[in-house]
Amino acid sequence: MRLSNLTDYAVVVLRQVVHHGAGAKCLTTLTMAEKTGLPLPTVQKLMGRLAAAHLLTSLRGMGGGFTLARPAEEITLADVVEAIEGPIAMSSCDNKESFCKFSAECGMRPRWPEVNRTVKNALESISLKSLAGAS
Repeated sequence: MRLSNLTDYAVVVLRQVVHHGAGAKCLTTLTMAEKTGLPLPTVQKLMGRLAAAHLLTSLRGMGGGFTLARPAEEITLADVVEAIEGPIAMSSCDNKESFCKFSAECGMRPRWPEVNRTVKNALESISLKSLAGAS
């Protein structure tokens, strides 16, 4: 399993938000781009996705920007991956609508949900706080 660069960048952006501090002034996309070195359009796209997934809160107006929607210890790597990549799945085989020509005789199909749960559980055990190295 390999995550996209966008997911890597999402972790970088969220780490920056954590280091900015809870209760501190909101971070704008421009500030985030400057602090992370990521292109502004990429940061804008990420912040929008992370806000849509309720990982960030967006505030409009003077002093507006983005803050964490909940404490860093309550946001997991699984939350970030799902916000950017979609549902965590090692294979689309366990999707009820996804049948291949071998599905009738395939011995793996019933086992993929367990694999997917195990991977998701592992990602859920890693908090944003630990990823950010925040104490």
